[in-house]
Amino acid sequence: MQFQQLVYFVAVAETRHFTRAAERVHVSQPSLSQQIRALEKELGAELFSRARGNIALTDAGEALLPLARRILADADTARQEVHELARLRRGRVRLGATPSLCTGLLPEVLRAFHDLYPGIRILIEEGGSHDLVRGLARGALDLALVVLPLPAQSPALTTVELLQEDLVVVSSAAEEAPRRPVRIADLQGRPMVMFRHGYDLRELTVAACRAEGFEPSFTVEGGEMDAVLGFVRAGLGVAVVPSMVAARAGRDVRVTALAPPGLRRTVALAHRSDVAPPRAARELQRVLLRSVVPPG
Repeated sequence: MQFQQLVYFVAVAETRHFTRAAERVHVSQPSLSQQIRALEKELGAELFSRARGNIALTDAGEALLPLARRILADADTARQEVHELARLRRGRVRLGATPSLCTGLLPEVLRAFHDLYPGIRILIEEGGSHDLVRGLARGALDLALVVLPLPAQSPALTTVELLQEDLVVVSSAAEEAPRRPVRIADLQGRPMVMFRHGYDLRELTVAACRAEGFEPSFTVEGGEMDAVLGFVRAGLGVAVVPSMVAARAGRDVRVTALAPPGLRRTVALAHRSDVAPPRAARELQRVLLRSVVPPG
């Protein structure tokens, strides 16, 4: 049984006319008829009843039709998938991420993606979740790594939770080490280094302090992630940062856990619900999910 024979068979079944079927598949009518006869001979059954010029499916034809359509559909899907994969030799992905995730999570993930698709350019937009959500809404980003929950007035987004991460307290290694995990209440009156407005970490830390009944005391505020860690190293204050970032901060920064219940953040991958991400972005999503949640 040849693939093209199934194409001819479906064309005749749907038009119920050999000449019109031949026109649809761009072959001569004698060639089409010859291939249908060859298919019938191979299967050992007539597929069409040709009584008085009327073309109708026989029982064998009725049985074959859904199978033939499925084979042709699967072949078309395979063709499209291979075509899109071939297109991944070139292209781009526009990925938004919070600065802490750019520092902690993305380097290894982007290395793995680049090894698979070296021709794809990756454009990174750093920002807080609010800014990244706006970027998704206006079509400036294909994907974004955001911190849940999203802002109340967010556009329709599809989110996939990637991980939950503990927050920790970092201080200068030159300072005396705390004897126990730090409570949020212990930060009252302590000099703190704080991120700029728009950082999810700033909002989370300030909210946690206020829940304990005090306003945090900032010695320096307005920095990005690298700047905040630099200020901490210099002994200007402590900061609350993701554990993934703290693990990379170096020996001159001391890392202290927060006492239970502590603080955690939920990181998710988001894209617009009304627009499917391009194929390159879907491949990056697959690499992200595989890297963060290894197969069991």
